[in-house]
Amino acid sequence: MSLTATPRVDVSAPTTAAAKIFNHPRNAWYVASWDHEVTGKQPLARTVAGVPLALWRNAEGRAVALADACWHRLAPLSQGKVLGNELQCPYHGLRYNSTGRCTAMPAQETINPSAAVPSYPVVERYRYVWVWVGDPDLADPATVPDMHQMDDPDWAGDGETIHADCNYQLVLDNLMDLTHEEFVHSSSIGQEELSESEFDVSHDGDTVTVTRWMRDIDAPPFWLKNMRDKFPGFEGKVDRWQIITFQAPGTICIDVGVAKAGTGAPEGDRSHGVNGFVMNTITPETHRSCHYFWAFMRNYRLDSQTITTQLRQGVHGVFGEDEDMLRAQQRAIDANPDHEFYSLNIDAGGMWVRQILERMLAAEGRPAAAPFPARGA
Repeated sequence: MSLTATPRVDVSAPTTAAAKIFNHPRNAWYVASWDHEVTGKQPLARTVAGVPLALWRNAEGRAVALADACWHRLAPLSQGKVLGNELQCPYHGLRYNSTGRCTAMPAQETINPSAAVPSYPVVERYRYVWVWVGDPDLADPATVPDMHQMDDPDWAGDGETIHADCNYQLVLDNLMDLTHEEFVHSSSIGQEELSESEFDVSHDGDTVTVTRWMRDIDAPPFWLKNMRDKFPGFEGKVDRWQIITFQAPGTICIDVGVAKAGTGAPEGDRSHGVNGFVMNTITPETHRSCHYFWAFMRNYRLDSQTITTQLRQGVHGVFGEDEDMLRAQQRAIDANPDHEFYSLNIDAGGMWVRQILERMLAAEGRPAAAPFPARGA
């Protein structure tokens, strides 16, 4: 289904959004960490969708995710030691294998047959460690969201992690509507054409796509610099695009770029421009915090580490402005529990995202709205 979302809102989507503190589905793949963060030396503590995990790498080099609480006295296993194919509890030395089964109890020879901790399905793909904290029988690796630009040799780039002190849905809202760039990022990527241009919204199954083209405009500072990296001394107007694709439950890949105006970019010829992908995947931690993994990948000047570093630093600054706004927004939500969200036409993509997440939560028998008074849940 597709619609032109300016100047009207899709009337089949709700115009208000009562779930300001959004619940998180558990039957889904979430990124728990970058692959290099999980080692065979020290476990990594990470909470995914409200589930505390101890992440480690066994002697075969495979990433493992166990519940971060020892069977015996709930001591955090993330504070323990990796011993080959086992993880040792830091409190009384119980050892667990990759399946979560206890293999040794130093204080006694007989191992209690109930001694085990949950082990969660793990997939390593696209430079990330993905974990499924819901029903393990539903964990199909084929459903990991597509982020192939992350390790495709035709693309180069790098990224970082933001620990965002807000509900994960606020980050998804932020990324699905980029008109905020005009106001939050006015010195780098923002321009008034963002709000003035029309956009198209389509949705299919568990995906939503928002497409916006801005033709024959001045390039904002960020994009003018990128054009000059590829075409030294570039001057003139550009055609700019933003194609935002959401994949449930929290991955948003944004095809972005500019090309010399009138050279065919809207028709598919981007050879006179620069193209990047802003790769975002957001993992809920608690109802008021999330892990925001991002990278900027490009398909030009692939051998330049300087450009990779400059782009990472530039996007870091842009996302820092978003982080400040999202943190302030979460504080205002907590201070105004009775205020209802309202939606504008620019929120059409985000509203479809919310409908998909509501459907996923309903399938798990869980409400869309988290208990509002609950903090750290």
